[in-house]
Amino acid sequence: METIAAKTLITRYNQGERNFENYNLEQADFFEAMLANINLAKCCLNRAYLPYANLRQADLSNTQLENAELSDTQLHQANFTDANLEQASLLRADLSLANLGGANLSGANLSGANLVNANLSNADLSNADLSRVNLRQANLKGANLSGANLARSTDLDLTGAIVDAFTIYPDGHRQSD
Repeated sequence: METIAAKTLITRYNQGERNFENYNLEQADFFEAMLANINLAKCCLNRAYLPYANLRQADLSNTQLENAELSDTQLHQANFTDANLEQASLLRADLSLANLGGANLSGANLSGANLVNANLSNADLSNADLSRVNLRQANLKGANLSGANLARSTDLDLTGAIVDAFTIYPDGHRQSD
């Protein structure tokens, strides 16, 4: 996996290049970067800094984003299939119509995020913070919500989702035994 500097990637993106598959961008700083329609599939973006970035329709499938900072990021229609977002911060991120199928979001903070029409099927959301999240028409079939915090989340359908005694429901209660 070749390493590339964030500034170099942005320069090449601004020159029209969109395919940056399989690069090492660990701890890269993409604050407020405009990278819509970029292909970052199979990249390493662990501990990357991406708040307020525009990654609409980006391909982030099979990408490593552990402990990445993605708060307030535009991720509308982004593809995160099988991505690792463990412990990532996605506060107030726009993930509407995003594909997070099979993604690892365990321990991630998605508080206040927009997940309208998002695909979260078979995603690992164990111990994730999903408080105040809009999940209208989101697909949660097979999603692991064990220990997840869904307090004050709206419009969710838990049909087919995996919950446990530690899952916090939208009204603040936990499942009774």
